[in-house]
Amino acid sequence: MDLYANVIIDITHTDLDRVFQYRIPDGMEDVVSAGVAVKVPFGRGNALRQGYVVEVTDIAEYDTSKIKDVDSVAEGSLPIEAQLIALAAWMREDFGGTMNQALKTVLPVRRKTAERERRMIHLVPCGKEAVALLAECERKHQTARVRLLAALMEQSPLPYETVTGKLNVTAAVIRAMEEKGMVRVEHIRDYRNPLDRMKKKGETVALNSVQQGIADDILSRRKRGDLRPSLIHGVTGSGKTEVYIALIEAAVRERRQAIVLIPEIALTFQTVLRFYNHFGDRVSILNSRMSAGERYDQYERAKDGRLDVIIGPRSALFAPFDNLGFIIIDEEHESTYKSETVPCYHARETAIARAKMCGAMVVLGSATPSIESYARAEAGEYQLYQMMERVSRRQLPVVEIVDMREELRAGNRSPFSERLEELMEDRLAKHEQIMLFLNRRGMAGFVSCRSCGHEIKCPHCDVSLSLHNGGRLVCHYCGYTQPMVTNCPECGSKYIGTFKAGTQKMEQYVRRRFPEARVLRMDLDTTRQKDSYEKILSAFADQEADILIGTQMIVKGHDFPNITLVGVLAADLSLYISDYRASERTFELLTQAAGRAGRGEKAGEVVIQTYQPGHFAVVTAAAQDYQAFYREEIAFRKLMKYPPVWQMLVIHMSSANEGLVNRAADVLQYNLREKIREDAGFQLVGPADAVISKVNDIYRKIIYVKSADYAGLVRIKDELDAFVRENADFKSVAVQFDFNPMDGL
Repeated sequence: MDLYANVIIDITHTDLDRVFQYRIPDGMEDVVSAGVAVKVPFGRGNALRQGYVVEVTDIAEYDTSKIKDVDSVAEGSLPIEAQLIALAAWMREDFGGTMNQALKTVLPVRRKTAERERRMIHLVPCGKEAVALLAECERKHQTARVRLLAALMEQSPLPYETVTGKLNVTAAVIRAMEEKGMVRVEHIRDYRNPLDRMKKKGETVALNSVQQGIADDILSRRKRGDLRPSLIHGVTGSGKTEVYIALIEAAVRERRQAIVLIPEIALTFQTVLRFYNHFGDRVSILNSRMSAGERYDQYERAKDGRLDVIIGPRSALFAPFDNLGFIIIDEEHESTYKSETVPCYHARETAIARAKMCGAMVVLGSATPSIESYARAEAGEYQLYQMMERVSRRQLPVVEIVDMREELRAGNRSPFSERLEELMEDRLAKHEQIMLFLNRRGMAGFVSCRSCGHEIKCPHCDVSLSLHNGGRLVCHYCGYTQPMVTNCPECGSKYIGTFKAGTQKMEQYVRRRFPEARVLRMDLDTTRQKDSYEKILSAFADQEADILIGTQMIVKGHDFPNITLVGVLAADLSLYISDYRASERTFELLTQAAGRAGRGEKAGEVVIQTYQPGHFAVVTAAAQDYQAFYREEIAFRKLMKYPPVWQMLVIHMSSANEGLVNRAADVLQYNLREKIREDAGFQLVGPADAVISKVNDIYRKIIYVKSADYAGLVRIKDELDAFVRENADFKSVAVQFDFNPMDGL
């Protein structure tokens, strides 16, 4: 019986995004399987191309006389995990894009980089034979050989570099001695290790009763076959990381591996340090800041069973572990877990899909769980665990809300309230540390009143209007526009406009106001170089600075016990994003920021400066009351039919020709209306301009389709994708699909 390999060709042309079938020749049946890279004849000229076997089958899908044979298994290429091939196919189906794009996402290291090796020189003769050989070399005045033999008789083997450097023995001499059987040169693969400067402290995890109970229950459920994802809702400082470590230790004892996802590279240093203290060099990292050689070597170490734990941002999810026990997603609420490039996958959903394929468990952790995850926990899809107290019963910080409208009325036009400056002076005098968080999220032209805090919103969508260069306010959900206002429609104040303040400006103000303070700034400008995150965080951890100023990257997961004051500047900026998640983002950021204070023995205080002190996201964050926030927010989502109550398909269209992209948007809108005309379970919104309607002379439009039926949205995506591919009108228009976007569009 003939066997056939369904192969996808490794080329990026989207017209070739389909499977081609090849016959597996006799004798190759045992080496050709799903995930293997093969060479196949392709096209009229039968040029050999590399492809990936997606499936092996005995069903011929074409005329067998026209099916070509697989030429060979590709040599020197990375063997591809069959599981990751299946995951790529799942991602393509659920998130759109081509199979090649999905493969390039799950198999990020596909090109072999130059291997690095160590060489060790061994002495071959031993005992009396070695002594006689040394004497003979002395008699012949072969001084270089004498030096090497004498050194090897004291210690064998020796590093090649030591011999050529300290002993001053040339490569030619070593080669001649090797040919005569005096020495043997061993070539050892030397893996690049991005953590080689770390030292294992050998710390053990001592869990409190709450932590132990959660770890035991998760492990017990796994034994019973209950592999539902676990959601750990724990307040900041409650010790979620210790639970993760305990779970991974249990997996390692069973010779299984774990992937730990963190929302961004800035968290790598402290996170890795804690895991390295327990697992030593069986831990490594994967992220975009590493060199190609470092990434390749970590990929190889993982595949060869040299690693138990991989830590990193979203892309670390695709580490090639063949016996996964746990996938842990820390700070699971973060929007960075959603890819902005095709395929626009969400790491949480993709992790759950991968875990199902290999019998692993997914553990999600956050002080502010995403609305989606908490809703699933309430529905029983996830198992919910609560950690409502900090470790050692340390108190949560005292939080004050300062109304910046009152500061303005009192004549204070500085970015700092009088209360914050007073507390900063106190902490500097006590030699305690301060963190100043500038909430710059949502700086895309929102408009608000500094006098009363009123924001200008769309009357149809309940999201903030964005100010465009033409002086008009635009809603990016329904296309509603209105002229820019000159006075606040709520209180009549003239203090209305956009808020513009950056970390650099704040740093300058702090240095002028507190000239004796040592100040560090952490933002995109100061973290462009490799290792810059670690240098800034290490300096602050070593108390080389009194004040750390930064954007959201400083409030996520860092643990500095000497911070006793956190100031949140412009807390409500993120409320003005043209995004239905604006309140959720604000609550998360404020809660995370507040959680940085008082993590040591000293009590912490937090000052939240805002122009909307009564907004439920600000009030509930100050109270650290997630349940109260969730009740308000889920009611809003139900009312407006937003995720997770309904699901959302977003269709992006872009072209250098404005007329073409407008026509394409109209064609897709008409096509969509025909599909959903009789179905009340779908809602169509748009087309509208994207948040940034023109980028580098490329015009951008958006259409939204909402429905409670996710499978129905996937079906619509597939039908539209096929329609676009077959329609000549879209040759010069790029169309991209996304589900449940995490940021304003």
